[in-house]
Amino acid sequence: MTAAADTAQEAQWKRWRAVADLYHAYFTGLILTVVTRRGTADAAEFVFRVFRRQQQERFLPGLKKLGLSHLPPAVAAAQYHYLSNWIGGVHVEYMYESDTKAWIRYPPPRWIWKGTAICGVPGEVSRAMLRGWHANNGVALGDLRLGFICTKQSVDGQDGLEGYYHQYDHPLELDQRLVFARHLEAPLFDAKTAPALPVASWPKPRLEKAYRNYAMEYVRTAAPVMVQLFGPEDTGYLLHLTGKLIGMQYFDEVAAALAMERGGAKEFASFLNALFAAQDDVAETSQSEGTFEIRQQSWKLMDDVADHHRAGARVLEGLFEGLAAGCGRHIGVHLRPTANGRPPLVWMIG
Repeated sequence: MTAAADTAQEAQWKRWRAVADLYHAYFTGLILTVVTRRGTADAAEFVFRVFRRQQQERFLPGLKKLGLSHLPPAVAAAQYHYLSNWIGGVHVEYMYESDTKAWIRYPPPRWIWKGTAICGVPGEVSRAMLRGWHANNGVALGDLRLGFICTKQSVDGQDGLEGYYHQYDHPLELDQRLVFARHLEAPLFDAKTAPALPVASWPKPRLEKAYRNYAMEYVRTAAPVMVQLFGPEDTGYLLHLTGKLIGMQYFDEVAAALAMERGGAKEFASFLNALFAAQDDVAETSQSEGTFEIRQQSWKLMDDVADHHRAGARVLEGLFEGLAAGCGRHIGVHLRPTANGRPPLVWMIG
């Protein structure tokens, strides 16, 4: 590969990572918005449903994709969390103890509660993530003897989230599939003995795209889950507010990665086009009397979500309004009415 091609590829990866950071922040922000606007119980139920849906959609196909299906249940589950999170840029450790006991540990800093966000996350919300995913892996594998024992939670002031998968000698009842044992501690991590992805099937370009998609997947799951849980009206408000707040905070970071600058409507229209390209979405721009019309022909994030509701488009409306405010003052962003929240989405910037 030539030096020019190398530089172009690095720039592409930088753009993908900026998209990942934006959607990562949006997902974390969405949980905090629910905590502060609807309370801990609703936030815990929301997180539980998001992670259970992802677990049902991703766990078994992911085991196959990562080449782990042949392993004992406890080992397969733990290695899945280690490798899949590693692909997404999440700090995670894996420690094998036996074929029926394998540890995972998420050391600080916690990816999902980035930066100061961790101070706003109740323990109940973090436990909901474990209930939604980790506690259900045995059910997904068809082995009701498999449970998860949590020994630490970062949000409770402990030095990470950790625990182990254990295959018992008897089937577990629902309330036995996730238990806590705070008096125990994980063994030390040894990177040399940890599993690794086969380089041949996971080259750098694939890893970079997977890193971007990992963060986006959470938003893809969260929007329809929220509609079903809270209804379209309340959900539209929460999705839009979160997007606006996050967009305002993240414009400068994303713009730097996209080689864009602050300015007016023209600069923001250029920024949006670059953002669409970094998301693998097709968009066309036209201009008339100082107003820019961007016709978003695809929205790959949501294109195969069967229960996608038009309220989901409030994700983009909020993000774009917030990003516009970060770009410059008085930049209007308007989405033309859409029957189902699916492309083409026509944005008026002026």
